[in-house]
Amino acid sequence: MTTNFDLLCSRLENERKRLIKQLEQLRASVRLAEDTQDGGPFGRSKEEAIEAAEFEMRLVSEKRIRDLLVEVEHALHKFEEGTYGLCDVCGKPIDPARLEALPQASLCVSCKAHPEPAEETYREHNKKR
Repeated sequence: MTTNFDLLCSRLENERKRLIKQLEQLRASVRLAEDTQDGGPFGRSKEEAIEAAEFEMRLVSEKRIRDLLVEVEHALHKFEEGTYGLCDVCGKPIDPARLEALPQASLCVSCKAHPEPAEETYREHNKKR
């Protein structure tokens, strides 16, 4: 199976745009919710609980989107470096079928299935970027 890296790069760029747009929409909805709150002091405990739960859900969604965006941007960076398609841990080629299914994959199936301390070190290093 031949891997079309140009197509995968295009998919990653489109995914990055989509994720950025999602983050912008999520943040705009938070600002809109803050702007429409009234200041009534009575009978707000139920509303405040609902608002707190919605806020927490938005935070979880935002974190999930940001994490995915980091993965996509890492894959695009690997394109620039010429290392796209190689496992970040062992350096071996990632199965083309895995890249087709998950273009932002940075680990081969073996390293993903058996995380070694090297992978943990790699992840900690990338969190600092």
